[in-house]
Formats: sequence, C-alpha cells, structure tokens
Amino acid sequence: MVLTNDTLTVNGQTFGWWELEGADVQRVRWLLWLLLGGFTLAGFLLGFLQNWLRTMPAALGIMVGALLLAWGQRGTNRLRLHRLGREATHNALPGELAPWQKLTAEVNRRIRQRQHETAAAATAALLAATAAAPDSPAAD
Repeated sequence: MVLTNDTLTVNGQTFGWWELEGADVQRVRWLLWLLLGGFTLAGFLLGFLQNWLRTMPAALGIMVGALLLAWGQRGTNRLRLHRLGREATHNALPGELAPWQKLTAEVNRRIRQRQHETAAAATAALLAATAAAPDSPAAD
C-alpha cells in the first residue's frame, strides 16, 4: 500500500483522491476455520466423553480442533475503499488492526482535504464567471 499526495495504490491498483469517497478497515474472522475447529473440537470431546474414542486419538483430535479454532481467530483485515458512483473495492491486509486504522484515518483526511480544495476552486470559478458576465441573472 503506497500513499502519496495525489494517489493511493493498493495491491498495484491506483486510485486518485477525486475518485474516492472514503475508506474503512475492519477485522474479519475466517468463519470456515472457526466452524471447522468448533465442530472438530466438539466431535472429539463428545466421542471421548461417550467412550467412543481412546485417550490418544481423542487428544489428537482435540488438539487439531483447537488449532483450527486458533487459525480462524487469526483472521485478516479488510480494507474497503468507497468509490464515487461505483462499487466499493475490498482488499485484504495482513498484521494488526491499529496501524491500518491510523493509515485509513490519514487516507480519509486526504480525501476530505481534496474535496474541500475542489469545492473551493469550483466556487472561485463560479464567482469569476458571474463577475465576468454582469448582465446575467445571477449578478442581480
């Protein structure tokens, strides 16, 4: 992810500040791994408590279920870029959530700044156009 004064590049795709409406990042858990781990853990615990399994196979199955649960809890971070008039893009980001939240706050600040600059330029151009045409209805 590369952040410059004019663009944001995520996974090789470049976005200009004028085409973005906002950005957010959130933690996403891997539901498939959570379900697989939970069902594996519950199945082997049930089998052990009902005396269907011996100790070593049950312990191995419980360990595998716990590892699958831990893997699912690990999850990933999802960056969602809201684009003006188009569908939002989603990108996966590794690591902890806090640094990505700081970067997303900076992205949103730059988007708002660019929108304010564009609005100020449009207002100045409109005022210049109305001042240049004194017989227009807007000048009255």
